[in-house]
Amino acid sequence: MVTRTVDLRSDTVTKPCETMRAAMASAEVDDDVLGADPTAFRLESEMAKVMGKEAALFVPSGTMGNLISVLVHCDIRGSEVILGHNSHIHIYENGGIATIGGVHPRTVRNNKDGTMDLDAIEASIRDPRGELVYPTTRLICLENSQANCGGRCLTVEYTDKVGEIAKKYGLKLHIDGARIFNAAIALGVPVDRLVQAADSVSVCLSKGIGAPVGSVIVGSKSFIAKARRLKKTLGGGMRQVGILCAAALVGLHDNVAKLEADHKRAKILAEGLNQIKGLSVDVASVETNILYIHVEEGSNVTTEKLVKNLEEHGVLMMQESSSSIRIVIHHQISASDVQYTLSCFQKALTGGVLEENGN
Repeated sequence: MVTRTVDLRSDTVTKPCETMRAAMASAEVDDDVLGADPTAFRLESEMAKVMGKEAALFVPSGTMGNLISVLVHCDIRGSEVILGHNSHIHIYENGGIATIGGVHPRTVRNNKDGTMDLDAIEASIRDPRGELVYPTTRLICLENSQANCGGRCLTVEYTDKVGEIAKKYGLKLHIDGARIFNAAIALGVPVDRLVQAADSVSVCLSKGIGAPVGSVIVGSKSFIAKARRLKKTLGGGMRQVGILCAAALVGLHDNVAKLEADHKRAKILAEGLNQIKGLSVDVASVETNILYIHVEEGSNVTTEKLVKNLEEHGVLMMQESSSSIRIVIHHQISASDVQYTLSCFQKALTGGVLEENGN
């Protein structure tokens, strides 16, 4: 019988703490579709201020936040957005920008550090003289931190340069900032400075911030006015949404400060795993709370069996490919959980007996 669970599948798996539950139970609420929910207004006002933008809007999910942002900027069907080939918007959001918005994605290869080459971005912008045959480039999208590249962080300098390219050609810049607070903490940069060049940012509340539901998009007042209408169109208009926003406010106030510890534990886990025969981790690339483990050829166990083996002993992970595993640390993973995980990996790779009581 498994008596311990260490859930490393994602930072979306956190459970609301007692403070969050109490805040949700006592939240002052009203009809948000009518623009009257005071707790939603408080969250949106605070997030806009934190991110250095004029206004903000609570939405049910990061996918909806990104979709709304792209559609506001690309309000003419047949527009084109430049984004990373390995980005969340391109891979994991059901192609919504194309199927719902009629927006054409033009991908640029993500480097290992999450960036796209600046020259490649600029070269991908369509020549307006070809408007008869080409889609019209209207938007550039970045992702920070870049999840599929291992939670790598895009620097202020890089983001500013992309912003300069966007302005040069009259384009907009959107940042998928699902884990933007992780990036800001890792880089030691105020989050508003990190997104200063962006016209809009989508910030996930249910990842590092630890809230149970939702995202917030930020931008200018005119951008948010258009976004609010699209939110309703897409079915995102909710009533007493302050119950959810109350939990997000607790996460914003209490959990952002915990991200640095998450990053340190991810690094400790990466270093420990890299010392186990049969595994390899690019420790230098672990900048935030995400790490990828490579199961080497000739190891004692396949990736699939390794994931299943550890799951049987309460350690939950996501198999990324036939030879790799993704692990994500969050604030409900303790230093003891990290050591237990390392012990389980060690025993699984060496054929030892895994103990089920976590000792």
